[in-house]
Amino acid sequence: MTADIDGLLAQIRQQQEDVARIQRGVETMEVKGASRGNEVSVTLLGSGRFTDIAIDPEAQRRYNAEDFGAIVLEAVNDGLTKLAEATKARFAPILGSTAAASPDRTG
Repeated sequence: MTADIDGLLAQIRQQQEDVARIQRGVETMEVKGASRGNEVSVTLLGSGRFTDIAIDPEAQRRYNAEDFGAIVLEAVNDGLTKLAEATKARFAPILGSTAAASPDRTG
């Protein structure tokens, strides 16, 4: 019985190390998002920190402030969605295929 417990504890320690390794990788990855027309693009790190927002100068002239704000928001949301998908994909081997395929309920 002690061997079973020792084996289980070793498995748990290995999973914790795997999670920590994957988390470090996620935090350093870079993800790009864009508006539908690519008028605005954003770059963010796996930590969720935005590092760049690029705006097509023509878009600034073409849209009013409200519409332009919606375009920027679209690019930001695209980047966050791609970050969530990339993070889920990185953790899929640990979580198993059923957890990776389940819908996101964080809303």
